[in-house]
Amino acid sequence: MTAAGATPAQGVPGRLIVALDFPAPGPARALADALGDLPVTLKIGLELIYAGGLDLVRELVEEGRSIFLDAKLLDIPNTVERSAASAAALGVTFLTVHGTDAKTLGAAVRGRGSAGTKLLAITVLTSLDEADLREQGIAASAEEMVLRRARLAAGAGFDGVVASPKEAAAIRATMGDRLLIVTPGIRPAGAVSADQARVATPADALRAGADYLVVGRPITAAADPRAAAQAILAEMASA
Repeated sequence: MTAAGATPAQGVPGRLIVALDFPAPGPARALADALGDLPVTLKIGLELIYAGGLDLVRELVEEGRSIFLDAKLLDIPNTVERSAASAAALGVTFLTVHGTDAKTLGAAVRGRGSAGTKLLAITVLTSLDEADLREQGIAASAEEMVLRRARLAAGAGFDGVVASPKEAAAIRATMGDRLLIVTPGIRPAGAVSADQARVATPADALRAGADYLVVGRPITAAADPRAAAQAILAEMASA
């Protein structure tokens, strides 16, 4: 436990990010315990945040776990700045912000300040394809939008981006090592895609240039989540 008033230190981030996508803290806590000492980062997203998940964030950070707070911030700059400051004060390792415009990104950087939290800009959600973008009035392809938002993120002082494995290679070729690349939509060979439109296997995503992989249901819905996580870690190591 940290001393009262102290800012907890960020855990060392594992390259496998396990999405604790549960409707209540209890199952998320149980999975975190089952994963134990595996070198993983734990992702807490909107579903769990609204169900008491921030208390769990505090517990896990105090235990030295690396936490990916998938808050997907997007609001007026003042609200984004204050929200980013609050998240950074929790001691989370990663915080997500929608990478739609420079005002939003700049506000998050100001809010984060000198804290160690790494800011990640969400480029295009992995559930979207180009038909969905056209429905939003966006004529550019998914890859073009991802690269545009990656450049915005780098210019604003962000640490990385969240993008599908399908665009990881283009980001790496364009941005070099300026940005970390975090890829959701990861499915081991033979797994179903579910509601993800742009997916890849762990090995393919790493070969494309990803730094961190986000995996949810292939681990959380497995009969043995720890064994499923170990299998993905082994595939990552072999890649």
